[in-house]
Amino acid sequence: MNRSRIFFVLFALLGVSACTTVQFGRDFDPKQFETRVERGITTRDQVRQWMGAPVSRGAGQNDQGQRYEEWSYYYGHGSIANMQDANLKILQVRFDLQGRVTSYSWTGERSP
Repeated sequence: MNRSRIFFVLFALLGVSACTTVQFGRDFDPKQFETRVERGITTRDQVRQWMGAPVSRGAGQNDQGQRYEEWSYYYGHGSIANMQDANLKILQVRFDLQGRVTSYSWTGERSP
């Protein structure tokens, strides 16, 4: 293959990839999660049943020195050529040592 053909193929692939839409994570509805979850009552097993396995897990300690486990979920999609307009949602759920939800936070859903 001569050089001009190689450059043509590379530029064509680059042009196609710039129009490509990417998606990562599994979509979820944070408002639906809010209606189901009950602080101090909802368990890890229930959250796993609703949301599936977390994308990541970690641990921390709050201001009162109490340890907690944290699960994170995320979903994103957008055009490679215009990532500043991409949509990203993140849900973080914190559990006490008994496996009950102590708090959660979510961010990223755009207003209509």
